[in-house]
Amino acid sequence: MAVTFLFCFLCARFFYVQVLWSEELNYRALDQWTREIPIVAERGKITDRNGVVLADNSTAYTVFARSNAVRDTHKTAALLAEALELDAAELTEKLTKKKASEVTVAKKVSKDKIEKLAALELDGIYYARDNVRQYPKSDALCQILGFTSTDNVGLTGVEKFYNEYLSGKNGELLYETDLIGIEIENSVATYLPAENGYNVELTIDYGIQEIVESALEKTAAAYNPVSAECVVLDVNTFEILALANYPSYDLNDVPREDMQLLNALTRNRLVCDVYEPGSTFKIITSAINIEESLQGNPRAFSKNYVFPSSRTRAVDGTTVKCWSNHANGKHSNQTLAEALNNSCNPCFTDIALSIGKTTFYDYLERFGFGKRTGIDYGGEAYGLLMPESAVRNCDLARIGFGQTIAVSGIQLACATASTVNGGYYYTPQLLKRVYADDGYVLKANAPTLQNRTVSAEASTMLAEMLEGVVRDGSGKKAYVDGYRIGGKTGTAQKYENGRIAAGKYVSSFVGFFPVDQPQYLALVIVDEPQGAYYGSVVAAPCAGEIFQGIISLKNIQRRNVE
Repeated sequence: MAVTFLFCFLCARFFYVQVLWSEELNYRALDQWTREIPIVAERGKITDRNGVVLADNSTAYTVFARSNAVRDTHKTAALLAEALELDAAELTEKLTKKKASEVTVAKKVSKDKIEKLAALELDGIYYARDNVRQYPKSDALCQILGFTSTDNVGLTGVEKFYNEYLSGKNGELLYETDLIGIEIENSVATYLPAENGYNVELTIDYGIQEIVESALEKTAAAYNPVSAECVVLDVNTFEILALANYPSYDLNDVPREDMQLLNALTRNRLVCDVYEPGSTFKIITSAINIEESLQGNPRAFSKNYVFPSSRTRAVDGTTVKCWSNHANGKHSNQTLAEALNNSCNPCFTDIALSIGKTTFYDYLERFGFGKRTGIDYGGEAYGLLMPESAVRNCDLARIGFGQTIAVSGIQLACATASTVNGGYYYTPQLLKRVYADDGYVLKANAPTLQNRTVSAEASTMLAEMLEGVVRDGSGKKAYVDGYRIGGKTGTAQKYENGRIAAGKYVSSFVGFFPVDQPQYLALVIVDEPQGAYYGSVVAAPCAGEIFQGIISLKNIQRRNVE
């Protein structure tokens, strides 16, 4: 019995060593008798949807030394120092270290220096091609693209999110050596080729991106804000056509030594930060009311309902005020369309309270508030939405006009787009496709529908009301003559330590065009502008410039506007 057991054990061990362990043993043997020079895979390019290259590579080289194979340390160090413009004493120290079989002499060495080095034919000195990441557009899309480490690993942005596609797989050049690492004379080198990374094509339209960045820079110059952001969406697919954050930084000169500055400049605030949206949120409240009215909910207000002229509403012992004092008949007895034009807070308080917490929160869920949109970018914020069970009437009243709720820019942009595109809420996306240099497409993204928010009829009614805001109301400075543009301004006070921060506001505008067949949507957010702070004054003109730029870029023809 014991003999049988021992025989079975030996057979099992033999099978394990010869079959299961064979690959690792072969690798160990190869590693013991060879030394490798890495062949760095070329990182994939990043382009916009039209093929404009946004991230590329330039060729450089890394120089290695095997101290055991260097015959004359001092002479070699002197020649290396001259060829590579390095310090001879430091090189001598590196070459005399025996603890490591291989040391890195220099990285990112130019081709002309490598040619000088190759002519010297120094024993024990090797070099391999490396790649240096380059960004042809400098600071454009800097928060979206992100950057890589010195080893070409994605650290932020798209570079990090899609690193598995972009990075490729390194190869090796193997040399036979003796036990102490000296290359065997007349040995044959083994070449294991690198597999280059795939290219990533974004949904970004660089032409629109240029327009957006230029408009933000002008706004920043005029109002000196803490920051300014803009996203442009394709209303019908939620593809991101442009996304910019001001201030920016040069991707070819990343401030890696100042972590505080680096974190501030690389943060994609439209995706990762939240803010109280203020009056732009009245679009959502209006959409809920219109849909409920069409569904026959008696608690919803019809489009012809006339709201009373009261400037205030008392709710749970708190007073909800309108920004206007209603003097000289302002905001008196108005319909929903007129309330949007005038941005009258009490009207939207009435809507939220009448619709009720349960129904209102059902819609907030559909519109994606309090959860991530699913955009293909790391660090997306959830937003801040009070638990339904904790919401009092005074809270619901304020949510109705964009307070007591915090959203990310991408959340608000997507929610708004769904209110005017027929009620379709898609997953926003930056990736268009992943492809190889030979044209092979590894992955292609298509629009992903998450849910319906409102009906097509409600969407059409709301879009026409929002056209009135730009034509006749607070959004006039976003108007472009001859084009049907809709939108809504927002001006929200900021809070610090739970209290209103005196003199600090967030100005915003969200708009779209053409109203009858929406295609482009832009959200502009300006944080703490100086000198003026109303969204109608600060953000709306910026959006108008962006719309005008898109019209010119895409050669969109004028249409008859009633």
